[in-house]
Amino acid sequence: MTEKEILEWLREVKHPGKGDQDIVSLGMVENIETQGSAVTVTLGFPKHRDPLTEYLVGSARAVLYRQTPYGTTIDVKTVVKEEAAPKKKNKVTDLTLEELGQVRHIIGIASGKGGVGKSTVAVNLAVALARLGYKVGLADADVYGPSVPLMTGTTGMMPEAEAEGDKEVILPVEKYGVKWMSIGYFASEGQALIWRGPMACNALKQMILQVRWGALDFLLIDMPPGTGDIHISLVQDIPMEGAVIVTTPQAVALADVEKGIDMFRNEQIHRKVFGLIENMAWFTPKELPDNKYFIFGKDGGVKMAERFGIPLLGQIPLVQGIRECGDAGEPSALGSGPDGVAFMELAGRLAQETEK
Repeated sequence: MTEKEILEWLREVKHPGKGDQDIVSLGMVENIETQGSAVTVTLGFPKHRDPLTEYLVGSARAVLYRQTPYGTTIDVKTVVKEEAAPKKKNKVTDLTLEELGQVRHIIGIASGKGGVGKSTVAVNLAVALARLGYKVGLADADVYGPSVPLMTGTTGMMPEAEAEGDKEVILPVEKYGVKWMSIGYFASEGQALIWRGPMACNALKQMILQVRWGALDFLLIDMPPGTGDIHISLVQDIPMEGAVIVTTPQAVALADVEKGIDMFRNEQIHRKVFGLIENMAWFTPKELPDNKYFIFGKDGGVKMAERFGIPLLGQIPLVQGIRECGDAGEPSALGSGPDGVAFMELAGRLAQETEK
């Protein structure tokens, strides 16, 4: 591997905020070192924080892993080209206070396990709240599997970045009356981002803290499934008011709900659980809209909510239209079918809980 070859590979990494110029042409590749089967690349950034730093580092790592021989050790470092002014040490940064200062409620949409339709619920809940007249934003915190661009029909859109003093802010994508932000807007189609835990946490915080949200009644954060580093980082560095938990009725999903509730109620995290959402509560065929088939069990969410003393915010039926609308980029909360009605009722109940 020569330095020239590595430079050519790195030309695949485009900076979305610079007219899609590559990082080599922009002069961001400060140094390349090769030693045996190890490659170290150093990227240079100006003193003000580039909102896409973690994305560019992750993209460079992905390119090098793909192009270099199997077993190559890859390391991508960053340096500051100009000495940055010292910053006050604060878990919630000045940027957080500024960009989130006009947001009334920041609520996480969480689940104990994957496959329960959490992102589908989050997107439709955001649209339903907007239909009720609230100002809403949604941040897609699933940095490994972002799905918001597909489900909202905004794939291919590119958020703009705006310089403001010594920092840059990102302008969210707006559609259906909701402001959307996702790492999926910056990754190429089919691109796998190779990120360690801390890198993913930093990228996620940038996707929330350096976004011009403006005045919002609700900022929903579609959290990744489970309980891990990203969840802890979110609640520590972002003034999240609380969360709602999404589950399905079957026992295997409900068993993980307890872990999610315990995490938010842990004395070190201590966030309110606004309630439980039972997704896929029953199956209703399109041709038999009055029939209910409890294929995943009946009222599992009802019993779990009673057990933990939290409200059951809604039961969302399993209907074919939810999947079709999600794939088409038109959330079913826009419609008047049983699924659309269920999401509107869910939005109304969540709004009531936050006002208590």
